Amino acid sequence: MNDLVPYVVAFTGHRTYSRHNDQLIGQWVERLYGAGARRFRVGMAEGFDLAAASVVLTEKSKHADIELEVFIPWRGFEQIFSESNRRLYSLIVERATLVHYLSESYYHGVYQERNEAMVRGADYVIAWWNGKPSGTANTVRYAREIGCPVKNIFDSQQLELDI
Repeated sequence: MNDLVPYVVAFTGHRTYSRHNDQLIGQWVERLYGAGARRFRVGMAEGFDLAAASVVLTEKSKHADIELEVFIPWRGFEQIFSESNRRLYSLIVERATLVHYLSESYYHGVYQERNEAMVRGADYVIAWWNGKPSGTANTVRYAREIGCPVKNIFDSQQLELDI
């Protein structure tokens, strides 16, 4: 991490994330909290987003001043989830500090708009990106374009980003 003292941290990652590195997410939340971060943002997709939100809520039980801000592409988005993830989604939305809906319904481009809204105003981005073209790649690219530092915590070291 550079000399930037982050206040707002956004998470982005793949839907295929299997919760195997939640401890690493927690370590980053703790590290960033220690550096001044208080608001954490997630996009609420299955996989990495829901995992990151869950970890942030766990950390919130230790640090009452942590805020979770969720960015949801459209109302009813969770209907495409598995039953267990719909329950987790509902719990997260219920406990979130701020909830943003980008639209009342799906339209082409709503995911990218959600990602950009989530990153705009963030001081730091934590990514779980495998290096392949994807929505996560687009979010990382957008963060870099607007000068927001990105830390990729994906398993593969050749994809290390700390910009």
